[in-house]
Amino acid sequence: MNVDAFYLAFGVATVVAPTALLVLVGLSSLVGWSISEQTTARATQTAVVAGLLAAIAVLGLMLFSGQRHVPIELGNWVVIPHEHFHFHLSFMFDRLSVPFAILTFTLVGTIGAFANRYLHREPGYHRFFLLYAIFLVGMIVACLAGTIETLFLGWELVGLSSALLVAYFHERPAPVINGQRVWSVYRISDAALLIAAVALHHLTGEGDFIKLMGQGPWPAGHAALTSSQALFVGLLLVVAAAGKSALIPFSGWLPRAMEGPTPSSAVFYGALSVHLGAFLLLRAGPILDESWLLCTIVVLLGSTTAVFAAMAARVQADVKSALAFASLTQVGIITAEIGLGFRYIALIHIIGHACLRTLQLVRAPTLLHDYHSLENAIGQHLPGTSGLEGRIPGRFGVRLYRLALERGYLDALIDRCVVRPFLRTFRWCDRLERRWTAKLRGGAAAEFDRQGAPAYPKELL
Repeated sequence: MNVDAFYLAFGVATVVAPTALLVLVGLSSLVGWSISEQTTARATQTAVVAGLLAAIAVLGLMLFSGQRHVPIELGNWVVIPHEHFHFHLSFMFDRLSVPFAILTFTLVGTIGAFANRYLHREPGYHRFFLLYAIFLVGMIVACLAGTIETLFLGWELVGLSSALLVAYFHERPAPVINGQRVWSVYRISDAALLIAAVALHHLTGEGDFIKLMGQGPWPAGHAALTSSQALFVGLLLVVAAAGKSALIPFSGWLPRAMEGPTPSSAVFYGALSVHLGAFLLLRAGPILDESWLLCTIVVLLGSTTAVFAAMAARVQADVKSALAFASLTQVGIITAEIGLGFRYIALIHIIGHACLRTLQLVRAPTLLHDYHSLENAIGQHLPGTSGLEGRIPGRFGVRLYRLALERGYLDALIDRCVVRPFLRTFRWCDRLERRWTAKLRGGAAAEFDRQGAPAYPKELL
């Protein structure tokens, strides 16, 4: 066997291992098989270790052979000849995807071992690991994607598992409402990414990253787009990244996501899922380089998010929300680094921050106990805990504190400027449709409206 055969074998194994776990856990749930917790834990451990070893083997081969860009083609799955469209399944192993895949397997495996004990005898134990498997497959597919369509597939799987795990405790209304909120923001992000994929196919006829971003290994390469085309497509990718990584103005969903179990909060919103938007910007780096205005927008978006999140983190009343905004601060800084062109620094920042935040969120239930023990041991209050309101005197400080406490009023702003206009517009269209339908049927429009009009939440109207 030559080196290319080893690349193919290990590359396919990196994707097949988590997929096999999803098939096993998913089929057992569909057909009603009763699998013990021990079997689920062993299957999870086996799949994660196998995928991790395969990814490390690919890394070793790349270092040994000197190759820094290894595509693995699995052919066209969907072809529309007359429209010149094809869904090309391709995976790409390079300096960006391999470290991210190894990070994903390492952190997801750690959280899987923690969740096995944390959720022991929990009624939703198997449901958690089903969503866990969906998330793992989505992350691996997204970070190894060689085409924007493949990336979108992984992107959707990550979003689906994230929203369902926020609503994990579905017997209570708050997690369900917050899960729906997360899913709504993800829909905006997904729509932007899908439109960007369609635009790339229309502009270049291809969705392959190799042809879009140039032949050189990441982060080298030049996008096959003009400056104006790069600005248009890049803005769509920035909106997609902002929704997935909770950048302004979509930051309101991040503390809501902490309604889920601690293991999912750690691996999703502290480590991996919250960095997926930054990963998208890293992958689309050559597109950003084609437009200085786009790079400026990315820097301003990241810097503004970092400042806002730093203020909000200092006034949160619970440790998980404080850690969520602390994560957002670093994500904002990472986004600014990407806009400034520091791609390797941003990648290293993601890896270090993901590992640190996973540890902090996993230890969140015991953090307050440790804090008080340390405070008692030294006999005084720990420095730097006076809060935002004690650092900026005067009326401006009070207003700034209120702004941080209310999390920038971002949820209220989106409800007022986006949700309410949409609801009013569609209600008007709904009434118009019902009147025309009633007129065509020869009935009374008012009676038809009263009987068939749907109910809407009063606070959104």
